[in-house]
Amino acid sequence: MAASTTVRRQARAVRLGPRSLTALALVSAVGVAGFGWPFLAPPGSQIGAHAQDAPWLFAGLLVLLVAVVAAAISESGLGPKAVAMLGVLAATGAALRPIGAGTAGIEPMFFLMVLSGRVLGPGFGFVLGSVTMFASALLTGGVGPWLPFQMLAMGWFAMGAGLLPGPDRLRGRAELAMLAGYGFLAAFAYGTVMNMAGWPFMSALASNVAFDPHAPVAANLARFVAYCVATSLGWDLGRALVTVVLTLVVGPAVLRALRRATRRAAFEAPVTFEAPRQ
Repeated sequence: MAASTTVRRQARAVRLGPRSLTALALVSAVGVAGFGWPFLAPPGSQIGAHAQDAPWLFAGLLVLLVAVVAAAISESGLGPKAVAMLGVLAATGAALRPIGAGTAGIEPMFFLMVLSGRVLGPGFGFVLGSVTMFASALLTGGVGPWLPFQMLAMGWFAMGAGLLPGPDRLRGRAELAMLAGYGFLAAFAYGTVMNMAGWPFMSALASNVAFDPHAPVAANLARFVAYCVATSLGWDLGRALVTVVLTLVVGPAVLRALRRATRRAAFEAPVTFEAPRQ
């Protein structure tokens, strides 16, 4: 008789349905346009005109992010257990963020977003990433026009971990290596997209790495790469290395704790009714 193995399907606290996916696609499209407009706008576009419109774009992004969260909650039937877990993880992430404030990229919250997104799925990961960034901004006084971009970028960061392959089968060292590799690359990606949010507002006369609205796309791309290397490479490298180290060292215990809490919460357990005995 051949031996058989039973694979336990990993529960998801938030299942993305059609409305949630549509809202997520919409906010992501607006976010990509907001981050990448210097490479999408034709040469000669007026940076001053965009500077006047930027606050409205940021406000629109924030509204859309809230709409994504509301759609995910209303469609998935997010119960009190999932809300409680969201609150605990968001509070933990918000508390971890100030630990390395001002110290060469020591940001331990990123590894928690990776592991939480992995265990609880992309829907929960996106909600957790955006809510955690919002809560940490309130905690540290970092509320400003950059906050919607941070919320969106962190939502993408945590959601991506939930989209990694093998959530039901891959375990042990192979999973840790995959999560560490993802955390390393995604930490750099987060820093890069956040650079794009502030880089266009530098004066082209002040630096040769600033955005030039009259230059072609290739020239501005070279300026942007030079800007990232000159201003944030060390910080992004520190963030990536801290994420890798914490994932490899603390990751096994955190993954076990998250999976144990997910099983006990039984997010997807069906509700059954028994007929009364005659």
